[in-house]
Amino acid sequence: MAVYKKGSKGYAIFNMKCPRCHEEDVFHTGAWSFTRPFEMKDNCDTCKLNYMPEPGFYYGSMFISYIIWAWFSIILVGALVWLRGWSVEGAFVVLIAISVVFFVWLFRVSRTMWMAINFKFDPSKIK
Repeated sequence: MAVYKKGSKGYAIFNMKCPRCHEEDVFHTGAWSFTRPFEMKDNCDTCKLNYMPEPGFYYGSMFISYIIWAWFSIILVGALVWLRGWSVEGAFVVLIAISVVFFVWLFRVSRTMWMAINFKFDPSKIK
């Protein structure tokens, strides 16, 4: 699918790569790692893109994360309660369990999504 090929925003977002060169990882550890989950590299080793261009740059990624998780929560709890007949408490227990597992992944995806919105792919920056 062209959305996830190198050179597309989807590739940079879901592989957590530099949005400008698509070569280097944005985070020190893998997407599902709980060691140093919030630490990003300072810049890209290949194209030298500064990942921290200004204080508060990632403020917008919080909104992305909130929107994704709010819709997911509404749909999941609604489906479990109305379609499956679960209790509200049971549905929220499942939601909290899923939230614990996916928190770091969503944090990282929302940051890479914010970067992909603000920086354009430039194949000339690849070494």
